[in-house]
Amino acid sequence: MADQTHVLFVEDDDVIREATQLALERDGFAVTAMPDGLSGLEAFRANRPDIALLDVMVPGLDGVSLCRRIRDESTVPVIMLSARADSIDVVLGLEAGADDYVTKPFDGAVLVARIRAVLRRFGHASGGAAGRPEEAGPSTNGGVLTFGDLEVDTEGMEVRKAGRPVALTPTEMRLLLEFSSAPGTVLSRDKLLERVWDYGWGGDTRVVDVHVQRLRTKIGQDRIETVRGFGYKLRA
Repeated sequence: MADQTHVLFVEDDDVIREATQLALERDGFAVTAMPDGLSGLEAFRANRPDIALLDVMVPGLDGVSLCRRIRDESTVPVIMLSARADSIDVVLGLEAGADDYVTKPFDGAVLVARIRAVLRRFGHASGGAAGRPEEAGPSTNGGVLTFGDLEVDTEGMEVRKAGRPVALTPTEMRLLLEFSSAPGTVLSRDKLLERVWDYGWGGDTRVVDVHVQRLRTKIGQDRIETVRGFGYKLRA
């Protein structure tokens, strides 16, 4: 059990919950499955899982609210499950702090692949961009990149704005590292999906847009510029 990745799975549909739990366990995960948001929150606090898999529509405490509660206490990766790809619940879940989402009905192999992709980038938060600090144009001192009052420590994985620490989730940190590795360079949404979310097969660009907006609220709305029709760039 100690060597297994622990998944908290919150889903009110008994058939989906039991079938998904069995599928995840067959792939080597340890799973705590709960039927509602309140029991899910209790299980999260009691077990401190490695990743949380939350259905949007669960009783007691809905998945979006549960995600917010988890995010208030932890940066553990969160994947939302939504019944509709075009649902506003997808955006609400991402705005609440989720790192990714999967649309139901889902294939078990696809779900496992998405879980592993999230875990890979959380386990290697300094992966893509942090390995390329020499390409960056801003002033740098011992791995610290400076953009005005914003400091990005690519070795210590810390961010400060006007000397004060900024708390970022691992996904937000990876996104900022991509921008800071090439300030002034426009990065397309597809490129960010590939580098930050490990979506070699493409993905929903709303994930990028919501995370950029979340990052802006923490480091400054004018720090990341939208280049309409092309993507985003970090202002040096």
